[in-house]
Amino acid sequence: MKILNLIEGYSSHIYTSNVYLITGDFNSIPDVNTLIDAGRDPSIIMKIKNASTGVGKKRIEQLILTHSHYDHVGMLSEIKREFNPTVMAFSNSIDGIDVLLRDGEVIKAGDSSLEVIYMPGHSNDSILLYDKKNQILFAGDSPLIIKSTGNSYEDEFIRVFERVCSLKIKIIYFGHGDPLNRGVEAVLKKSFSMLKK
Repeated sequence: MKILNLIEGYSSHIYTSNVYLITGDFNSIPDVNTLIDAGRDPSIIMKIKNASTGVGKKRIEQLILTHSHYDHVGMLSEIKREFNPTVMAFSNSIDGIDVLLRDGEVIKAGDSSLEVIYMPGHSNDSILLYDKKNQILFAGDSPLIIKSTGNSYEDEFIRVFERVCSLKIKIIYFGHGDPLNRGVEAVLKKSFSMLKK
């Protein structure tokens, strides 16, 4: 699996989420070119057109939204018009959703697969996407690094967080900022301990 953050290294004046393009290692025909979130920055259209996505393949076959906040969905209609991907989300609270996802569902992405994990907390339609084979988690804006006990969290959020702590994770890709690729399990366990205080 190859992961390209289409926002990385670009100084934009537009407030946007990260937008991840997932392809297979060799861009073979069975690989499913996948976009995670749509962001708000129009520059991603040209970045998708210039990306190495495989000969004879759709540049974007599917777009998975981690949740429906404006900074993650702003370019949805433009991406849909330009590339016509199947758009997937946990709710149809915005226009343009083709497929509603379910907790526990597994979706092919690139040359791997992603498990949908429903995690209410940041929004009522937030999901995580877990690649078991590569031990990667796409977190959207779900709060996974918790440094204080000042906030209160719903029981369901705490239950899902506990489950996340049991997964083997080497890298977390967030909706904003850089990925976490060191001491992931220790960070998650420390955050979980903050939830229980």
